[in-house]
Amino acid sequence: MASVPSLAATVHQRVADALSAALPEAGSADPLLRRSDRADFQANGMLALAKKLQGNPRELASKVVAHLPVAATSADPDPVIADIEVSGPGFLNITIADSAITATLAARAADDRLGVPFAQTPGTTVIDYAQPNVAKEMHVGHLRSAVIGDAVVRILEFAGEKVVRRHHIGDWGTQFGMLIQYLIEHPHELDHKDASSGEEAMSNLNRLYKAARALFDADPEFKERSRRRVVDLQAGDEETIALWRKFVDESKIYFYSVFDKLDIEIHDPDVVGESGYNDMLAETCRLLEESGVAVRSEGALCVFFDDIKGPEGNPVPLIVQKSDGGFGYAATDLSAIRDRVQHLKADTLLYVVDARQSLHFKMVFETARRIGWLNDQVHAVQLAFGTVLGKDGKPFKTRAGETVRLEDLLNEATERAAAVVREKSEKKLSLTEEEILERGAQVGVGAVKYADLSTSASRDYKFDLDQMVSLNGDTSVYLQYAYARIQSILRLAQEGQRPLAHPELPLTKAERALGLHLDQFGETLGEVAAGFEPHKLAGYLYQLASLYTTFYDQCPVLKAEGGPSQVENRLFLCDITARTLRQGMTLLGIRTPERL
Repeated sequence: MASVPSLAATVHQRVADALSAALPEAGSADPLLRRSDRADFQANGMLALAKKLQGNPRELASKVVAHLPVAATSADPDPVIADIEVSGPGFLNITIADSAITATLAARAADDRLGVPFAQTPGTTVIDYAQPNVAKEMHVGHLRSAVIGDAVVRILEFAGEKVVRRHHIGDWGTQFGMLIQYLIEHPHELDHKDASSGEEAMSNLNRLYKAARALFDADPEFKERSRRRVVDLQAGDEETIALWRKFVDESKIYFYSVFDKLDIEIHDPDVVGESGYNDMLAETCRLLEESGVAVRSEGALCVFFDDIKGPEGNPVPLIVQKSDGGFGYAATDLSAIRDRVQHLKADTLLYVVDARQSLHFKMVFETARRIGWLNDQVHAVQLAFGTVLGKDGKPFKTRAGETVRLEDLLNEATERAAAVVREKSEKKLSLTEEEILERGAQVGVGAVKYADLSTSASRDYKFDLDQMVSLNGDTSVYLQYAYARIQSILRLAQEGQRPLAHPELPLTKAERALGLHLDQFGETLGEVAAGFEPHKLAGYLYQLASLYTTFYDQCPVLKAEGGPSQVENRLFLCDITARTLRQGMTLLGIRTPERL
């Protein structure tokens, strides 16, 4: 179905048309429409226009009002504007007709997408997120890239963008020489049992890594053999590559088990690690050097910048190739840009990466621009995220001072949430233990995700499970409970009571506030997609749940005093609120249980 224009868009256009009609000398002036506490909307454009035309802003505003159809003075049977007044130094305070609010929501409800438009000029975005390291456990530091990246993917795809996922896993480097050499000399270590679960896979890798590291540190001859093995790996030696692939495959079993707990889908074709660009590294260096973008300095291939400085204020070069011929991270990242632009035809490259890597990516992006891989048509953006902190405001660690394992964190969140669900079930729902555990996972993981996504990505946030699983405040549990409450009302509706819009009915203050906010869903999603800002969607949903709570407290639904039509209209408001909550939560990657 066609998208449904928001009331804000409709009013904006009508005021703009009235401006042009009343003041043709003003040209296509912007009425500067915004939401207001004094009315539903306020247009402030008259002030700037009066200055430009050297006129009285109140007089200009009155001329504009004369060209606007208003319910009291218009023959329009379905007016959008119920009332408009000139306020202060020429502000227009605009009140929307109740019938227009309900009719617009009815049009949204008739569409599977709730009237949300697709992006006008969709392109191709390659998003680099969720980047664990082979043969290493995932920890709390991997949480934000995965959760933020997954939400942005969902939001962009819903907007109509073609999205290509890329999981740039750490699957290359000197440590693999050590691991592979140890496995060659101890071939039974991974052969004794193929991992069928993520826990077994990680157990195998942990045991192998510890044994290899102990030998590497204790035996100089093994250390030398390991270093030679790195050369074999880089040269593509068949035996070495086959064993390296064992590590990668074993790690993927583990990765996928953790992502499954996070309710994030990861597919093999999307996993293109550092090794995926090996064949491009030499050519990338050659192109940079021949173009003059990179130069040799003390044997290393470097890119220099006048305006990019390190923490101490000194110019910092980007080292693409080391003096010994080895390639650094920059060579891999630049090769990835070449691949994503030239082969995947990306318009936007989005990197969901820790803010502490901002200097590196600033230099990489500038290098790519200098050589022409990035330009006015193709741009790269680092969606930099802050750090997960403990309650003490310091980086989140265990009591022993170690990095928190991501699996442990998710398991604890699920257990805490299951306890909350179990307590409520004993009072009201009588859920089975299986249902309690299922909802515990949905609520617990949702709580962890929402705490992350409701914070601007660039900010640090404190990890507080007690607050995350609370029914009160800005939490996913509050949103999930609002959704479940609506489903309960819809189930309790008697025969003949159904959600049905009645534009002819007047609305209470709580109904109007809820309806106007519901109408902003599409515009909010457009802003969220354009700025890669899922926290704004989380904020919208929290406000929606809060407005629904006020509506629920003030407006009886099944026992509405206005008779069957009002029951149907309030059931309609309940239903479209639930659908909006569900769609918004889905875009954040959070489940909405029917009963909670």
